[in-house]
Amino acid sequence: MTTLPADDLRTRVAIIGAGPAGMLLAHLLAAEGIESVVVETRSEEYVASRIRAGILEHSTVDLLRAAGLGERLDREGHEHRGIYLQWPEERHHLDFVDLTGRSVFVYGQTEVQKDLVAARRAAGQSVHYEVADTALHDLETDHPSVTFTDSTGRPRRLVADVVVGCDGSFGPSRGAVPASLRRTSERVYPYSWLGILADVAPSTDELIYAWHDDGFAMHSMRSATVSRLYLQVPNDTDVADWSDDRIWDALATRLGHGQDGWQLTPGPVTEKSVLPMRSFVQTPMRHGRLFLAGDAAHIVPPTGAKGLNLAVADVGLLAPALVDLLGRGDARLADAYSDTALRRVWRCTHFSWWMTSMLHRSGDDFDAQLQLSQLRWVTSSEAGATGLAENYAGLPIGM
Repeated sequence: MTTLPADDLRTRVAIIGAGPAGMLLAHLLAAEGIESVVVETRSEEYVASRIRAGILEHSTVDLLRAAGLGERLDREGHEHRGIYLQWPEERHHLDFVDLTGRSVFVYGQTEVQKDLVAARRAAGQSVHYEVADTALHDLETDHPSVTFTDSTGRPRRLVADVVVGCDGSFGPSRGAVPASLRRTSERVYPYSWLGILADVAPSTDELIYAWHDDGFAMHSMRSATVSRLYLQVPNDTDVADWSDDRIWDALATRLGHGQDGWQLTPGPVTEKSVLPMRSFVQTPMRHGRLFLAGDAAHIVPPTGAKGLNLAVADVGLLAPALVDLLGRGDARLADAYSDTALRRVWRCTHFSWWMTSMLHRSGDDFDAQLQLSQLRWVTSSEAGATGLAENYAGLPIGM
């Protein structure tokens, strides 16, 4: 066995990123006896508080339950049978359970993160928060490594058998794939979402996706007492230009306040931000002993509720591949990981694009009539409704 310098660490899997993808991977590997070390640029508190996704696919819920992470989800999450699709004077319910036998759960990413951190802390997981200068080395060898400066300012080197990049759009992992090998595909949409969190009970039992001539709006929720709502806005929107009253007035108009007696109840806004809309895919998702998962490899607009679920699906494929590779010397699943994961990535990227394109106003009246025609078809055709439900509730991991 090679003796490492005092500042060097050794593990089987070095995981960059302590968000849901990284922590879930560490949890799944530990269940199979594979040790890992996680390094994270941000503080534990920052990672825990990031307001992101709130809808869990059927497959995601199944995986979390199977991993022993479903107790609080089942107790505090809210199972939803479907969504509402709406345009002026019309609102239609799509029941996913009737159409596909699969439901979704409203359970925020912050809650998933709490469950993962609690589980890994109880198991003694090694996590280095607030690191700097993270870099990846020797990825085409059997002993890749990650160097970083820890929170005390001490330079460290983490030597592993495998490195997994779960560090999102701005981490170093994506760029560690040589430029001569990586291919990127991107679509930047000409609008953003202005999103709010509000301390008010949801005004709807299930999510509302609303097409309106003023622009898209969405009514979601995080719990029985917290609502999450969105408005389509131009890309150059300054959140400071949107007072709480202006936001609630726009939401009431676009969501149909007063239509068939439905009422939107406003409440105190606790968080307000502008979210750009884009799609991004980088291939391959593997280079040598580096594997990418989640936002490090792909971004989708949030319209289809796929971001967190895609990250979970990546990890659900990668964990058994690494167990076979490191525990049994069988590289077949690891060699197939990128191609297998990308089939689902592109399916979800298409669905997210389709939902986004169907619901957001471009300013072109021809496009508007096409969108309304599509909405009428989806809500009146069992085949159309089933296609949406199948994709939204989630295709099986490894499809």
